[in-house]
Amino acid sequence: MLGWGIPPNVTGGLDTHVGYLVSELVDAGIDIELIFPAEFAPAEPRDELVPVETGDGDVRGRVDKLTDTFVERSRDADIIHTHDWFGYNPGRQAAAESDAVWVSSFHSLSSDRNIDPPQLEVETEHKLAQEADHLISVSQLVADDVKQLYDADSTVIHNGFASVEPSGKDVRLELGIEGPMVLFVGRHTDQKGISHLLYAMKKLRRSDVTLVVGGTGHQTEQLKEFASILGIEDQVIFAGYIPSKTLGDYYAASDVFVSPSLAEPFGLTITEALAAGSHVVATKSGVRETLPDGLLIEVTPDSESIVAGIEEALARTEPPQYEERTWKQMTGEIIAVYEELAETA
Repeated sequence: MLGWGIPPNVTGGLDTHVGYLVSELVDAGIDIELIFPAEFAPAEPRDELVPVETGDGDVRGRVDKLTDTFVERSRDADIIHTHDWFGYNPGRQAAAESDAVWVSSFHSLSSDRNIDPPQLEVETEHKLAQEADHLISVSQLVADDVKQLYDADSTVIHNGFASVEPSGKDVRLELGIEGPMVLFVGRHTDQKGISHLLYAMKKLRRSDVTLVVGGTGHQTEQLKEFASILGIEDQVIFAGYIPSKTLGDYYAASDVFVSPSLAEPFGLTITEALAAGSHVVATKSGVRETLPDGLLIEVTPDSESIVAGIEEALARTEPPQYEERTWKQMTGEIIAVYEELAETA
């Protein structure tokens, strides 16, 4: 398998997925090796982890430095498994130099991550969708996009649900929050729809509500300026990057979690918020395919809809009730795909 990060050193939902998947494959008795950049390796070495020094540079250049090791380790494999666009070149070369079946998972598409996606990334995704032996999508939402954009079919296997244990930190006391707390956590990019959430705070007919914006990104300073222009800087706290060891404290402190993304292929932050007992206001996301109707307060990425969603969430008095999907369940479904492909190879 080719990956990027692994818990606790993760850069996004893909890394969380890969970390749980690798651990569950080991527990299931599958002979698995994960090739990934050494800087994201956990402190304790593990037999299934093969960290590779990639140095500095962009993702594409660093992935190239993973390729030789991936190809070499794949020569005797039954299955090679890559993830998203960055796995294309290593996967293509490993498949060409082995008898392994090439599986590739789509966690999101370039069009999900960028309003104006890089053309080279789009072309790479297209080639990946056409050349891999079998595709997996983390939601029907993603599978439909893969079909529409790249005319390729994929098996839908939803992520497991994530949770983050609180450390005991009193976030409300530290931030000086006395009334209801609304939380957002994620990258500060156009696709996350944070500006709509800020505008919703301006329109919210309650002055006692505080919005905590976690995360960072290229839009952070623009968003702070926008909050100032709206005159809501006293109701918005930009918390910056929230380490995983305290993230659970933020979820536990929040009354409402808002996911205002223009595109959310799955939404692990939604599952983390639910696990902490927070009500969730969310735009279109893949995770709702796994949840009972009405659990998420579904909105569109515009301020009026988000205002209505927050008001409805604040009015709810019972904690969210749902059945958790486990990473073991997810892994079992992926193993079934592996076995079928290995039998027919």
